[in-house]
Amino acid sequence: MGKLLTGPQVERYRREGYLSPLRAIDAERASYYFSRMEQSEGAFGQYNRHYLASKAHLVFTWAAELVRNPVVLDAVEDLIGPDILLFNLTIWSKRAHDETYVNWHQDGAYFGLDPCEQITAWVALTPSTTKAGCVDVLPGSHLRGPMRHDERPDEKSLLSRGQYISEAFDEARAVGMPLASGEFSLHDVNLLHRSGPNRADHRRVGFGISYVPARVRCTSSVRLTATCVRGTDRYNHFDPEPVPAADYHPDAVEFHKQTLARYVAARNEMANRHAARPGNGA
Repeated sequence: MGKLLTGPQVERYRREGYLSPLRAIDAERASYYFSRMEQSEGAFGQYNRHYLASKAHLVFTWAAELVRNPVVLDAVEDLIGPDILLFNLTIWSKRAHDETYVNWHQDGAYFGLDPCEQITAWVALTPSTTKAGCVDVLPGSHLRGPMRHDERPDEKSLLSRGQYISEAFDEARAVGMPLASGEFSLHDVNLLHRSGPNRADHRRVGFGISYVPARVRCTSSVRLTATCVRGTDRYNHFDPEPVPAADYHPDAVEFHKQTLARYVAARNEMANRHAARPGNGA
């Protein structure tokens, strides 16, 4: 018996590549985090896909708290073991009636992880319904391994380079992962997933938290940072990330700027390496 997941749940995750829904916090606590996020936006500027939406746990105390949620970490530990690093955090935000979307992709395409082991915990701060553009997944697609991605820049795409899967796959088998406020899903690094526009009357906000076992390293020539959120990091594959002393503390802001520059450089290196593989290209 695991800390949170049952044996059948673990087996289902291995077989289908995802679990949903699970409960991380109650709706009232989710509303608290959402309120803190909006307060931070008002004080320091709205999140965008290129800056504060990435690694916000380095500059905001409430985000640093949420990525260490013990229930989420219990579920992650049941799947990858007790020594857990936070590799990245992305705040996925779509305003009401927002046409932005995320195309079919795999998280591992641009991470350069060795071994390619990573779990995304997607924590809903507001209802992530089908109408609001919840995450859709293709069950079992992670078993195909890494697939070819091409790029098509699009201002409505929330992915940095407009990435999309360019190999054939059966999209008809896709299923949605709707979440209530405070619920979360888990999905594998190679699971095909996407999300559509937000047609609802409310803002759809979720934390996409990328966790890796401490044994994983990044093959980029750029040394990255990570946060040990549970257990021990005995491998030293990443530089450690400090907890912010206060929201938008000057030291935290400077560290965030430097570490995000490293992360973007590594991601671009991995993207160029991926594009150079035989058979890739538009």
